[in-house]
Amino acid sequence: MAAKQSQKKKKNNRFYDYSLLFVIIFLTAFGLLMIYSSSSYAAQLAGRPASYYMTRQGAIAAVGFVAMIVISKVDYHFWVKFAKFAYWMSYVLMALTMFTPLGMEVNGKKRWLKLGPISFQPTELVKIALILMLAVCITKMGKHINYMRGLMRVVLITSPIALMVTENNLSSGIIIFGIAFVMAFVASKIRWPFYSALAAGVLGLTFAPQLVKLLEMLPFIKPYQMERIYVWLDPAAHKLNGGFQTLQGLYAIGSGKMFGKGLGQSIQKLGFLPEAQNDMIFSIICEELGFVGAIFVIYLFLFMIYRFMIIASNAPDLLGALIVVGVMAHIAIQVILNIAVVTNTIPNTGITLPFISYGGTSVLFLLAEMGLVLGVSNQIRLER
Repeated sequence: MAAKQSQKKKKNNRFYDYSLLFVIIFLTAFGLLMIYSSSSYAAQLAGRPASYYMTRQGAIAAVGFVAMIVISKVDYHFWVKFAKFAYWMSYVLMALTMFTPLGMEVNGKKRWLKLGPISFQPTELVKIALILMLAVCITKMGKHINYMRGLMRVVLITSPIALMVTENNLSSGIIIFGIAFVMAFVASKIRWPFYSALAAGVLGLTFAPQLVKLLEMLPFIKPYQMERIYVWLDPAAHKLNGGFQTLQGLYAIGSGKMFGKGLGQSIQKLGFLPEAQNDMIFSIICEELGFVGAIFVIYLFLFMIYRFMIIASNAPDLLGALIVVGVMAHIAIQVILNIAVVTNTIPNTGITLPFISYGGTSVLFLLAEMGLVLGVSNQIRLER
């Protein structure tokens, strides 16, 4: 009897971040609402029910929520046992996508892998596999991560798979490099390599207009990527080559003003803004809910990142902290990239807004990542 009571007390002393869980549920539900609002017109034009995209996303999100809860209730040390397998499997899946007929080409890019009735983007698996792999490797390195040799090992683990992803998906490649950058930065005591890389990135973005000719000569820059840079520099001059979507997105943002036109009242979604439910959904949020609605969405993501920081700082060990930091980096970078693209601050990279944009693979793997974070929170013991 006494043993049972002590076991019960141990369970009750465990923490579970319900604040984070609430934000995840709210963002996903809000995403479904905005997907319906932004896609209902396009769905009906294609002869489908108005709720077609929302229903599909909702079904996958429901599966994702079940997976998230299951993952969160299992000790995260169990999942890291599969880190190496997932890491090498991501190479296999990327190779199948790029070099075999199983890879599906959409809009000139082979990003989808079709295995029988199932099709998904392997890049989403790459992100979660790399987070687990780096968390394990950095933990095993111990103090060696404070030396250049340790950092180079992180680079060697990350670069091959990141470059494979970048070949057809620049935005996901940037995110993967960003995840490794943030995880190594948090774990390591040396700072100059990170500050140098950040300075180089800022300088490159600042002087991008002057570097266009140089970029044209680089062998790994593809024509469609150069096209996006031209559109970014002057969208009005390239209306027929991608500038149209950027301009319509900016019109949507501007027309929303302070409080928006009202939920469901967007004009740009009525055939003016292509694929409004995907990468450009933030434009529709701005148009329908205005500046106030857009700031509220950004605040929710900031609150989510704050909860990640709380969990990471209280994690039982370095392994758990690094898993949370990796997921935090993924979410933060993806949100920043999406909003920067929609506002034409950076060239279009074709990146979705987490939890809100339409995309079954994305929401499924994002919820799996949230399960890992909640799993780390569930291992935190509360002090009496």
